[in-house]
Order: sequence, then C-alpha cells, then structure tokens
Amino acid sequence: MPLPSSAIHLSKATFTISAPDIRKLPEDTGIEVAFAGRSNAGKSSALNTLTNQRGLARISKTPGRTQLINVFEIAENKRLIDLPGYGFAKVPLEMKKKWQKALGEYLEKRESLKGLVILMDIRHPLKDLDMDLIEWAVDSELPVLALLTKSDKLSQGKRSAEVLKVKKILAELNGDIKVQAFSSLKYTGTEQANAVICDWFLTETEQ
Repeated sequence: MPLPSSAIHLSKATFTISAPDIRKLPEDTGIEVAFAGRSNAGKSSALNTLTNQRGLARISKTPGRTQLINVFEIAENKRLIDLPGYGFAKVPLEMKKKWQKALGEYLEKRESLKGLVILMDIRHPLKDLDMDLIEWAVDSELPVLALLTKSDKLSQGKRSAEVLKVKKILAELNGDIKVQAFSSLKYTGTEQANAVICDWFLTETEQ
C-alpha cells in the first residue's frame, strides 16, 4: 500500500555527518537525494528554504565553502546529500581537484542515490559542468530536478522565457528531467520542488 505523501517531510531534516569522501558516509542503503551545483548557485540557501530551516546548511559569504559531503537525515534510511560545489570557487587548484574527486566518486559509486537536484543561477544556466552532470544523470537513468535559482533577479517575463529555453534544451536529452524557477528569497518554486523530491523518496519506498 503506498505511503501517504504526508509521510515525508523535508522539514524534519537533521544534520548527520560531514564526510571528506564516500568511505566516511553512512552505510549505502536506503534512499538519497543529492544536491549539486556551481559554488555560486545558491545551493545552501535552497536547502535551507526547502527544509524550512534557516541554519541547516551553512551559508558562506564566500561561495564554494562546501568542501565536504554533508548528510541530512529526514527519516529512517532517507537522506538529503549536499555535495561539494563545482566551478567558480576561489580556492587552490589542488583543493578543487580533491572536491571534484569526492563528488565524482559519490555520483558513480553510491547505490542509494535515487535523484539529483541540480541548481543553476537562472541568469547563467547550463554551463559546461552543469551539462556534463545532467548528461551523466540521464545516462545513469537518474531523475533530475533542475532548479533555476535566484529567479527573483529577473522579471516574470524573462523568468518564464529562461525556464522555457532551458526546458527546450534539456528535452533533447530524453531523460527524466524537470525544470523549475526557484527563489530562496521569494519562496518561488518551493512547493513544486518539495513535491518532486518527496515523490522520489516515496516512489522508491513503494518499489
């Protein structure tokens, strides 16, 4: 019997652990939904907004400070994963390589990964690294939720046009990809994104 949608509440997220690599993560069982994006895409703000917890994910004035894989448990064997940001961050190259290795290992080897939320600044979406990640997810048959963040920076007309443009480009990949304008400041797209993520948890639970 399917669980009612009310059985999943992202607001119940609690911080579990920060891990430098997959060997330090909790046991690879259950369901994980991972958040990934360029280090200036507003990933921490989005996590805080979606979980309705102001201080769950630490927000730094210097983008790219998420150096570890952060794990948040929302229910038994159900976790949100905050992956290291990619691109942009003003850090030494060796440190960047270390983060990228941790991110790549997680994506390729983590069996419990069941959905990927990719965050992109709506004014600069679909950069090379974003496309690489989305194409990888499609090849891996992982569902993707592309959140176009900071949508409050654009007028409604420009916002709608940008969402349509991104949808059109990503439709060519023939994957399970949803595209949504999102604003942590105005709460734009929060309910829709929350519903998609909760559905991933429930769909996997029912299998």
